[in-house]
Amino acid sequence: MHERVLSASPNWYCSRCSDVNRRGVLGFGAKSTVYLVKVTAASAAVLGELSGHTERVSGFAFCQHDGQESVCATSSDDRSVKIWDIEQKAVLAEHTAHQSTITSIHWSPVEKGLVVSGDEKGIVVCFWHGRNDTHSFFPEPRTIFCLACSPHNENHVAVGYKDGMIALIDISKKGEVIHRLRGHDEEIHALAWCPEPKEEDLYSRPEEITDASNGLAEVGGGYLASGSRDQTVRIWSTAKGKGVMTLKLPFLKRRGAGVDPGVKERLWLTVHWPKGRPSQIVSSCFGGELVIWDLTKSGKQKWTLLGSSADGQNHSRIVFNMSSVCVGDRELMISTSMDREIKCWDLASLDCCWTLPTLGGFVYSLSFSPVGTGFLALGVGDNMIRVWNTLSIHNLYDTKTYWQNIKSKVTALAWHPAKEGSLAFGTDDGKVGIYEAYSNKPPQSSSTYHRRTVYSLDWGPPIPPLSFGGSGDKPTYSLYSCGGEGVIYQHDPWKLSAEASNIDKLIRDTNNIKHNLSPHTDFSWKPDGKVLAIGNEDGSIEVFGAPGLKLLCTIQQHHKIINTLRWHHQHSDQPELHCLLASGSSNAVVYIHDLRSAIENPSESPILVTEAFRSLSGHTNKITSLAWSPHHDARLVTVCYDGTAQVWDVLKEEPVCNYRGHSGRLLCVQWSPVDPDLVWTGGDDFTVQEWAVSKQEHARPPKSKRRVGLEKKKAPQKKTKKKKKAAGKGGLKTEENESPMGEEEKGGSGADEAQSEDEGEDEERESTTVSTITLSTGLSKDASMDRCIAEKVQNGGKFFMAMKKEVKEERKKEKPELSLKKRKPRSMLPLSTSMDHRPKEELQQDCLTLAAVRHAHGESVNCMPGSGEHIQLGLFTDREALCRMFREEEDSHLEAGHYDSVMYLRLWNGDLIGALHMATEKGELTDHLLSLAPMAGYQVWARTVEAYVKQLCLQEQFLKAASHLVSIHKIYEAVSLLKAHQFYREAIALAKARLQPDDPALKDLYVSWAAVLEKDGHYTTAAKCYLAADCNFDAAKVIAKKGDVMSLKTAANLAKLTGESNLSHSLSLRCAKELMLSQDWLAAQDILRIQDTLLGHRLVFCVSELLTQRLSVTGVVSWSSASSHAWSKPTEEDFLSAIQRVWQSEFGLATADLDQIKAFHQQLRAIENPSATASMPIKQLLSHVALDVALSLVSQLLGDWASAVEELLRAVTRGFEVGHFSLMAEMCQLLLPQGLDSVALCKQRLVQGDERSLFVSQSLEAFVCYQLLYKDWWKHSCTSATTTANSLKHTNDHETPLENGDTNHERETGSQSEAQAAEAIVKSEGFWKVLLSEPHASLQATKRVIQDIQSRVSSLVQQHSRPQEPQPSLGTQPQTHSTDLDDELNSSEGPGDPHNKQRSSVADCESFPALVAQVTEHQKKLAALPDHLKKYSFPDVAECCIVLLYMDKHFGLIPHHLCEKATSLLLKYGTTGSIHKAWQRFTL
Repeated sequence: MHERVLSASPNWYCSRCSDVNRRGVLGFGAKSTVYLVKVTAASAAVLGELSGHTERVSGFAFCQHDGQESVCATSSDDRSVKIWDIEQKAVLAEHTAHQSTITSIHWSPVEKGLVVSGDEKGIVVCFWHGRNDTHSFFPEPRTIFCLACSPHNENHVAVGYKDGMIALIDISKKGEVIHRLRGHDEEIHALAWCPEPKEEDLYSRPEEITDASNGLAEVGGGYLASGSRDQTVRIWSTAKGKGVMTLKLPFLKRRGAGVDPGVKERLWLTVHWPKGRPSQIVSSCFGGELVIWDLTKSGKQKWTLLGSSADGQNHSRIVFNMSSVCVGDRELMISTSMDREIKCWDLASLDCCWTLPTLGGFVYSLSFSPVGTGFLALGVGDNMIRVWNTLSIHNLYDTKTYWQNIKSKVTALAWHPAKEGSLAFGTDDGKVGIYEAYSNKPPQSSSTYHRRTVYSLDWGPPIPPLSFGGSGDKPTYSLYSCGGEGVIYQHDPWKLSAEASNIDKLIRDTNNIKHNLSPHTDFSWKPDGKVLAIGNEDGSIEVFGAPGLKLLCTIQQHHKIINTLRWHHQHSDQPELHCLLASGSSNAVVYIHDLRSAIENPSESPILVTEAFRSLSGHTNKITSLAWSPHHDARLVTVCYDGTAQVWDVLKEEPVCNYRGHSGRLLCVQWSPVDPDLVWTGGDDFTVQEWAVSKQEHARPPKSKRRVGLEKKKAPQKKTKKKKKAAGKGGLKTEENESPMGEEEKGGSGADEAQSEDEGEDEERESTTVSTITLSTGLSKDASMDRCIAEKVQNGGKFFMAMKKEVKEERKKEKPELSLKKRKPRSMLPLSTSMDHRPKEELQQDCLTLAAVRHAHGESVNCMPGSGEHIQLGLFTDREALCRMFREEEDSHLEAGHYDSVMYLRLWNGDLIGALHMATEKGELTDHLLSLAPMAGYQVWARTVEAYVKQLCLQEQFLKAASHLVSIHKIYEAVSLLKAHQFYREAIALAKARLQPDDPALKDLYVSWAAVLEKDGHYTTAAKCYLAADCNFDAAKVIAKKGDVMSLKTAANLAKLTGESNLSHSLSLRCAKELMLSQDWLAAQDILRIQDTLLGHRLVFCVSELLTQRLSVTGVVSWSSASSHAWSKPTEEDFLSAIQRVWQSEFGLATADLDQIKAFHQQLRAIENPSATASMPIKQLLSHVALDVALSLVSQLLGDWASAVEELLRAVTRGFEVGHFSLMAEMCQLLLPQGLDSVALCKQRLVQGDERSLFVSQSLEAFVCYQLLYKDWWKHSCTSATTTANSLKHTNDHETPLENGDTNHERETGSQSEAQAAEAIVKSEGFWKVLLSEPHASLQATKRVIQDIQSRVSSLVQQHSRPQEPQPSLGTQPQTHSTDLDDELNSSEGPGDPHNKQRSSVADCESFPALVAQVTEHQKKLAALPDHLKKYSFPDVAECCIVLLYMDKHFGLIPHHLCEKATSLLLKYGTTGSIHKAWQRFTL
């Protein structure tokens, strides 16, 4: 399905999470998925993925046996082991024998059906998948880190443990330990067996050989290599059970770029023993370097550095896994690293063959450089930017990474339109900066930060205040950014250190806006820089003219937050497409608006747009991004949370193709700037995928939501994260805790995506410091254990959870048993009290000492009562001694942590200030102490209250804290405290009770609470807050946000009551349209009465109701009305006369009052009236027809018959344009009841000589004749019509009545007299003269030829864009929509026909330049025709000719000279495929 893919990064801290089979297919685990990559010496290509695990993949291994290369095994944190077939991408077998997290897995190189796995608890499970048999062993009660099956003995397995021990076990003897290999001090990261079984002598010093034998007899084995965190690689003799060599890692100088010097180095020492190299092993090193060791080499340096021939070949961070394979005559090794790169090494030259970049986070943004062709920038959630040269020939994945000064997820990117290499970026933490991609300098950062995630960036023309000054004093382009707090900033790219300007101020000043602006969520500058579109949180889109940002129009189409906006490109040859604006929101529908009239002819007041030019429906979740094709006209691609990308033909409102290659939600999309068939998409599956439009098998998005539960994949990790969070009332999730964009949703509705990113997102960039976990004093764990735990916490937390359980168990052991007796209260004077429990002799001696002290009479006594060993005597002597006793007692309480006793002693001693100071420092203030504080003075009391408030806040007693602030008259601080912790109701009550009514703080409270309520969906309460704050505009808008009829009606009335007339106007109109769709005409008119400015709409609704009632009688309208007026019941009165009568009687229209009529006409002209489309609902179509009829009638009253006839034509042809013949015929009957006589009366009132009026009347007359023609045909042939007319296909965008499924043709023939009158008209000369118009025949034929050639050009382009398919020869006919007719046409066309010769010539020597030249020639011919001829619709002349000849053949009704004329027109203009085929079948 895809062409190229940047996949998710391989998982970290796994002993074996990647492997390569004999066919050169690499598999590696990334999150819960396994990616498959085809490996060659020149490049790599992603083949696909294996999806089935629900949690992180912790191990992966291929079966290396002949004929089983496509079979592999995986282990996961979901405690399952699965066996896969990579060809079928299906699970062959699985088991869940493990009860703990699996840490390692290996496929036995000897026994082809055996897969061995180990877990944290030390359990080893052997799984023979062929017979679905599992055996479990428990060789050691230790945590397994890695294991490796022996390639020489099918029963031997080496197991590496967390504490540094290695056990060699025999699975045939129930996991009996053969050898325990001791020598490493820390965890074993990797084990690798020597490919040769013979243990040859290796060069080693005697001191390097550590006798670790356990006394068992020697067994046949082979060498085993182990890599450990203790920075050594050891070689073991498994036959002797002892070490034979120790290799200490060298300290290498870091090579290459892309390293953060502030990061403390960590170590993961993996080893790999290549096949065919028994004396060489490869190991990783400290900073990502790889070294190959020669075990037979003497001297200190036994190693050689890989990639030493050039800078930048090595990994920049630690390496986790290595595996090798022979491809052709070259031995290749694959390595995966923390730097998120997969590298391929040539073991012969030790050079890097290629590098495959991977991604460690959601792909939030894609942006192609407009200057550097093919350079694609990726904004990724792993805090890095990638720039991919997608056009590189030698390296298909030529990518450069930028990470400096980026401390958060990159959520937005934008290339400078003119400056090469200048790339703007925005991050999750609100930072905006500019990278110079072709220099090594760090990026420049704006001094102005967004308070939340940066959603979008764009370059545009400077606007005030940056646009002031001369041309040399200001930049050509400004950088604009939109953040999650709803603000758009303008940054000066020349002075990013200067403060950015908020464009809302300019919008307010220019448009004199007093109310609050809705938070902005996206924006887009029109490519010509003249217009800015801004999407808002309430679903509205505002279009402003630059540079003053005058509001041109407001689009109220979406009802949910706007996620993305894009203007159509400006290099289309159709100017009417330049003003198309595509928008996507959270309601899954993409709307296209044509804003040409609003931009090119702006009115004094902004236009309100409520109907879309096109609507694209099909997605099932919120739209996240979209992009126009730069190669096509009106071709759009959209991406969505439903996990698919959809390509649309906008003008036809048809889907082109649907891409379903991603396994998660899509977040961004870009169309290739060089290949019209390629599209790039990125999503929360950590991938960027390139795919071809023409190769997709699906056309539409899936009807139901795919991959239910994507957000819940990491449920166990969510729980772990929640445990780490501090409990607090105000701990609300932010939009971009993931978020993605996500996944976050703009405006605050995407917080759930935060939990879905895996360890790649949790691992901070190199600048992140590794925090250690402090265990309780009862645990004796060394520092290395702490470091291990810290790193494992960052990579999923599984080892932290194990350690946490150990801590709990130790604490349980240390916890004393509770006594059943009631405990005696703690003494305030424990030291002196304890002195009373001494022997009797010592107590009696105290009495003698006390007597001597009290009766010394000034004599010196060797005793200090109240201190030392005489502390107990302080209670029985003077106050000075008592104070000494108190001081010693206080010191004892402080040491024991009994602060309350210290405070009481100080209170007793009269030191109130000291007691309060102690309680403040230790956070032990109480209400009792606070009540005593006034005794020390007002200042002490106030300080104590403030300290107590801080203490209460830490204890989350915010209401009590605010009450204490009120007690010291700090009202504003109390209100702020309540507001900060979302006690808005209490804060408002306090403010209203204690502050002045006009205090700004009160309004701020109302507005802040309203914003929170609005976000939570409590719209009614939010509206009350806005009303209380005198924000009437916002009150009405928030009530209308729900979008139902009742809410809209309430909001409209509220806006009227509060003086917001413009808002009341728009809301009343929205409500009335909803009621019209439900056919509740009475309620619709009632709501329109609210505003006098809506009288024009009332007239249109009146016409629409009358029209619906008339059409319901004839069967065109099949639904019933919920309510209707009495005056709308059908009568025998002429339709236009009935409308005029109702207008006069019900709406007060005076036909003599021209000023009133002109005012009505102006209101009707201001109503939006777009062209009809085939997908437009019939109710909406009838409303547009009603508007046309109303305009025509008002123009007649004003005497403007030219406009009146034109509007009549538009009302008649709307049914024709959408293929609804019955509607067209009924409109002819209603508007022109006398048929051609009515048209003649209209022509008499037109100005003679007016070319426009001539064409309009001619088209109107033709459509009357057109429907009469079919009525006459049906009269003569009711039985054969179904068989014959269904074959008549037109090249126009409409169908014949029989093709359209019209079942009312018998009724439409009318009575016998009407049929005779119609027959007389049809036989008349003038009738056929109207229909057989040669100028229109020429116009229609030219359009058909152009369409045919364009389809051939499209087919030719598609054929040349598929290099794997054989190229067509010069004489090959391209496959278009009419190819199936070509054989029949070629056989039936006459050889002498010049048109046939021309088509034959095209087929014989078809080339792209020749076809383009033909299109140009015909377009010139089309341009030469009169504009009025092209502007107005006209029945298909060729169709009429065929019907004429058919009727003459079967019924003989047509004069001979008319038949000759019809034949002549067909020979001249009807030679294209479908018309010629129909002619042959009907008349020959």
